Amino acid sequence: MNVIQQTNYNFPNQLGFYRGKVRDVYSFKDRLVMVATDRISAFDVILPRAIPYKGQVLNQIAAYFLKATADVVPNWLLDVPDPNVGVGVRCVPYAVEMVVRGYLAGHAWREYRAGERVVCGVALPEGLKENDRLPQPIITPTTKAHEGHDEDISREAILERGIVPSDEYAQLEAYSLALFQRGTDMAADQGLILVDTKYEFGKRDETIYLIDEIHTPDSSRYFYADTYPANQAAGLPQKQLSKEFVREWLIENGFQGKEGQQIPHMDDPWVNQISERYIELYEKVTGMLFDKGNTLDILNRIEKNILRSLSS
Repeated sequence: MNVIQQTNYNFPNQLGFYRGKVRDVYSFKDRLVMVATDRISAFDVILPRAIPYKGQVLNQIAAYFLKATADVVPNWLLDVPDPNVGVGVRCVPYAVEMVVRGYLAGHAWREYRAGERVVCGVALPEGLKENDRLPQPIITPTTKAHEGHDEDISREAILERGIVPSDEYAQLEAYSLALFQRGTDMAADQGLILVDTKYEFGKRDETIYLIDEIHTPDSSRYFYADTYPANQAAGLPQKQLSKEFVREWLIENGFQGKEGQQIPHMDDPWVNQISERYIELYEKVTGMLFDKGNTLDILNRIEKNILRSLSS
């Protein structure tokens, strides 16, 4: 099966190109073209195997939620000319990611378990268990690293270093919490709990835009609502839809992205299982059946659709 490991297009009037962990980004005077590849990353490391249909899942979930939250905050998306492509407004990105957490899970839980009671400047109460609901959603921002690891940072440090002006940061916080509430409500309609997620923002012509992806399995974690209370009461792991199962597999096989660690071998059954989990998340989160794109000549398909969009 064809997968998109990377793209290397050269479009008319193209001004720049950036290859992120998952997306290949082509910049033009006032537009960005984002190609969601099938690469998968964990612990800020790109894993060696691409995952069939992963890019399509990410792109289409992101488009679904961007359209559903356009009344909450302006967003960058203008067109989805291909299952793997978004075209939108070119913004100057803020150098922080706004991570919103409604539950103590993932990285925050690992910090808490290690004895930390203040995460990114936010105090957490004693006596919490893994996956407990927090008294209210909290924002635990990170720096946005083009290479290497994103790093936790506090609101105070962001303002002290002048990374974001105070009035604009207050707006980012308000937008993030409002988006998280909308995502929580939409997840509940599908029998899910939005556990945590991250948002990225940019600015153009004095307007703040929501950019990149939103509420996807790469940027978010979901629990199944029906099994959450019983599992939590019994101290059992939560059934979840997210990329966390990939991180857990890597940890079990001795890899957390640290220097000197070897990425474990990803065989075909495991790669296919990851693909199936991503498709499951798409269908569960959106309530729609996943329509697999034609992958016979996927790179040519994408190029033609981008050219058509840029010429319109």
